[in-house]
Amino acid sequence: MSGEDLESRGAKNRGNNYSSSFVVEDRETQWTSWLIPMFVVANVAMFIVVMYINNCPKNNSRSQGKCVARFLGRFSFQALRENPLFGPSSSTLEKLGALERNKVVDKHQAWRLISSIWLHAGVIHLLANMLSLVFIGIRLEQQFGFVRIGIIYLLSGIGGSILSSLFIQKNISIGASGPLFGLLGAMLAELITNWTIYTNKAAALLMLLVILIINLAVGILPYVDNFAHIGGFMTGFLIGFVLLPHPRYDWIERRNLPADVHVKSKYKAYQYVLWLVSLFLLIAGFTVGLVMLFRGVNGNDHCHWCHYLSCVPTSKWKCD
Repeated sequence: MSGEDLESRGAKNRGNNYSSSFVVEDRETQWTSWLIPMFVVANVAMFIVVMYINNCPKNNSRSQGKCVARFLGRFSFQALRENPLFGPSSSTLEKLGALERNKVVDKHQAWRLISSIWLHAGVIHLLANMLSLVFIGIRLEQQFGFVRIGIIYLLSGIGGSILSSLFIQKNISIGASGPLFGLLGAMLAELITNWTIYTNKAAALLMLLVILIINLAVGILPYVDNFAHIGGFMTGFLIGFVLLPHPRYDWIERRNLPADVHVKSKYKAYQYVLWLVSLFLLIAGFTVGLVMLFRGVNGNDHCHWCHYLSCVPTSKWKCD
C-alpha cells in the first residue's frame, strides 16, 4: 500500500470518527486539559483582586456618579458613564498593570506588556472572554498539549500589547483579549497547514471566519482595544504554522508498516515552507515592533486611517 493511500485512508477514518471539524487526533492521544482552566481561574481571581482594590464606595468621587450594585460593598462597580462594562475605574487598572505607552517607554515598565493581558475592563468583558477561552482553548490543549498552547497564549498576548502600544498613545489599554485572538489565529493556521486531513473544510473555515468577524466588529466599539485583537491574532496565526502542523499519517503509522514500505518525511513540503516563512515573519515582527516601540514611534504617523480599526466614531459615541 502506498504512503498516499495510507494517508488518505487515515484522514478519511479520522473524519468519520469525529463530529467536530477541528479534531484531528485519535482519542487515545489526546492530552488532559489543565492549563486553560488554570488561565480561567487566574483571570477570574485577578478580576476579584482588582475589584477589591478598586473599592468604589470609598474611592469614588461624587462627580463620577454613584457606584453600581452598592450591595456588593467594596466590590461594587464604577458608575456606568465611567465604565459601561460593570468594572473598576481606569485609575485602578492603571495601578495594577494596564498598558500605558508612556510608562512602558519612558519609565521602562516593560512588564506592563505582560501584566495587561491578565486584566479585564468589567464583568461583561470577563465573561465573554472566559467563555470563549474555554470553548476554544480546551479543545486546542487536548489536541496539542499545554506547552504549545501556553506558548501561543502568552506570545499572542505580548504581540497584541506591542501593536496596541504603537497605536494607542494617550489612553490606557488592557489586552486580555489578545491571547484569545491568538488562539483563534492558531486555529486558522492549523486548519490551513493540516488542510488535507479535514473532511469538512468549508464548514471549519466558515465557523472560524464568522467568529473572527464578529469579534473584530465588536472591537470597533469604544472601550475595546481592537489593536490588541489584531496583534494577538497575527501572532497566533504565525505561531500556529510553527507549532501546530500535523505529521503525515504514514509517518505516525511507520512502526506498523511492512519493512518494504518507504516512510516519507514527517511533514509535507508545503508545511516546511509555511514553518520557515512564519518563523521568519514572527521573529522579524517582534524585533521591529519592539524597536519601534522603545524608540517612541507613533504608529498613527505612518497609518493615518488605522485608528478606525479600533474605534469608529458615530452619533451614538465618541472615540476619545
